[in-house]
Amino acid sequence: MSRSFQPELSRAAEALRRADALLIGAGAGMGVDSGLPDFRGTQGFWRAYPPYAKLGLDFASMANPSWFHSDPPFAWGFYGHRMNLYRAAVPHEGFAILRRWGDSKNGGGFVVTSNIDGQFQRAGFDPDRVAEIHGSIHWLQCLRSCGARIFPADSCSVTVDEETFRASEPLPDCPGCGGLARPNVLMFGDMDWLGARSDTQHDRLIAWLGSIDVSRLVVVECGAGLGVPSIRRFCEQTVRASGGLLIRINVREPQVPSGHIGLPMGALDALRELDAMLSAD
Repeated sequence: MSRSFQPELSRAAEALRRADALLIGAGAGMGVDSGLPDFRGTQGFWRAYPPYAKLGLDFASMANPSWFHSDPPFAWGFYGHRMNLYRAAVPHEGFAILRRWGDSKNGGGFVVTSNIDGQFQRAGFDPDRVAEIHGSIHWLQCLRSCGARIFPADSCSVTVDEETFRASEPLPDCPGCGGLARPNVLMFGDMDWLGARSDTQHDRLIAWLGSIDVSRLVVVECGAGLGVPSIRRFCEQTVRASGGLLIRINVREPQVPSGHIGLPMGALDALRELDAMLSAD
């Protein structure tokens, strides 16, 4: 056990024992233990993608829909590489732990995440109990907005040159008009993102929150940082409105509102330690 965090871990384990429902909030830090980059800071992004360092382009510059209009192979080099990376990744043990915890509660569990990697679905979570607030790289939309709905990327294959991070033709296309497709992901300065799929997921999340005993809700937030604080804000707002408890697992930014629990640990380490304490009972 991490001795310096033992009081917080013990309190978190007790809260999890008593919980009637579990809300799981997840940011990029959740995927680090699966070998996925979190792009923390410019240097972290450039370590993952050296060619962009030479061009002086950071994550916000690359995660921009304008590239799909001005240089599609360049745009799909970035997103195609990420799609291939996420498809190959194996969810770490912490996902199974969270799924088991949620399944054991009367009210069940629900996931809200800013990650676009689809790792919770790959780990066996019910897709109807996952809300992806920034969309998913495993779904596409037409760049021309031809009227085609959001469509799955299952049949899409993108070949990326590992030296230049440019994608080879043919690039993903729209089944409606045959034009260029782009990921159904909310990018920076993105006015064309189709949010219908994420809106439906959000509606399911709100309906679930309305169906449970929120006073006995525990929110376990993993790896959601301050850089893009959407998940942190949602989790804090939820416990403020419900009277539930927030357990924030974040190795660098574990600060929590008064009365809640902050664990300055990696997601997998914290989840394993808590699971061991629960299993010991």
